[in-house]
Amino acid sequence: MVELHIETLGARGDGIARDGDGTVYVPHTVPGDHVSATLIDKPGNERREARHARLDRVLQPGPERVEPPCPHFGDCGGCAMQHLANDAYRRWKLEILHQALARRGLDENAIGEMISVPPASRRRARFAARRLRGGVHLGFNAPGSHNIVDLSICHILVPSIVAILDDLRLLLAALLPPGGKADVQITETETGLDIWLVANIPHNAKNDMRLAEFAQTADLARLSTGTRPDIVMVPRAPRITFNGVAITPPPDGFLQASLAGERALAGLVRGGVGDAGRVADLYAGIGTFGFAMEAGVEVLAVEGAEAQVQALINARNQARRSRIEVQVRDLERRPLSGEELWSFDAVIFDPPRSGARGQTAHLATSPVPVLLAVSCNPSTFARDARTLVDGGYHLASVTPVDQFPWSRHLELVAKFQR
Repeated sequence: MVELHIETLGARGDGIARDGDGTVYVPHTVPGDHVSATLIDKPGNERREARHARLDRVLQPGPERVEPPCPHFGDCGGCAMQHLANDAYRRWKLEILHQALARRGLDENAIGEMISVPPASRRRARFAARRLRGGVHLGFNAPGSHNIVDLSICHILVPSIVAILDDLRLLLAALLPPGGKADVQITETETGLDIWLVANIPHNAKNDMRLAEFAQTADLARLSTGTRPDIVMVPRAPRITFNGVAITPPPDGFLQASLAGERALAGLVRGGVGDAGRVADLYAGIGTFGFAMEAGVEVLAVEGAEAQVQALINARNQARRSRIEVQVRDLERRPLSGEELWSFDAVIFDPPRSGARGQTAHLATSPVPVLLAVSCNPSTFARDARTLVDGGYHLASVTPVDQFPWSRHLELVAKFQR
């Protein structure tokens, strides 16, 4: 056990202290904390400058420490920063973005004011579940562990998701064998909850009756099971609306974490595109940004997941948005070439966390006047942005959108211009 003084915060939210042997990272601490901690790195670790410790006790709190609102904080891996005062939290999160751009030699002056999404607004979550002797544990994993924190309350989720957790425990207790595991994905839609029990649940008369009764009693929009979603019941088609266009997303389709975050991102993209008449929407998902365009704009929506493409096509046809063309294409393996891009006035791209390395290489050689990048990973965004800037684009603006309160994750929308 050692006593440490926390000097600053790292990019992952851990407090950073220094002793005679180098740097020590201590989670759940803030600058100015004087703490008692236990070093947890294994013997023989050669990286003396990057040791880790477990917080045992705060001996003297720093000025930016606050009482976490959630009783699960510290045990649950869902949140990392509830103990940090709001102003300090915002500065820390913005600093992550500043450092990512600085490491790539990009203009930090392009960073604008951060848009923050309030707590209790996350409409989509994936939980871990396990049937134990005393019942089913259902919640998020503990930090760096497969142990499940059995949630009784959550300050990041919409109330409807938290409210159904106890009923799900009872259902899973009847469906899972002793020691059995499952993931549970829940999405709040406009027509009710969409639940996917990610587990191989045998289909027999008893189980099917339990599932049907649960869907009816809980007033679900849709219930699916299986490691790949197998739809069991659809009392009402789950619905999400983008700019007046109603969509039924597939159970495993991508959706922005919160409605407020989605609206903020879509507004920034729509404003950035301006009066472009022909737009490419790459990594289009179910059409979050393609449908955000005005009805007169010609859109090419490109997405690799066939279930999401079909949902997008169905919504387009029902809304009679005939100017939206949809293409199934894996952009990692087959990015749009510079020649294919030349006719567009603007390109939107919203890749996964790994970024769009291959696609940005082609964008960098294209004549497209405006690019709008949406990213949930400042590090891979900065890497791809460097490619675009080296190709002659100007990084005009970067707007951070914090739709993951108290976490290490940060969304952003960036505009590039020729």
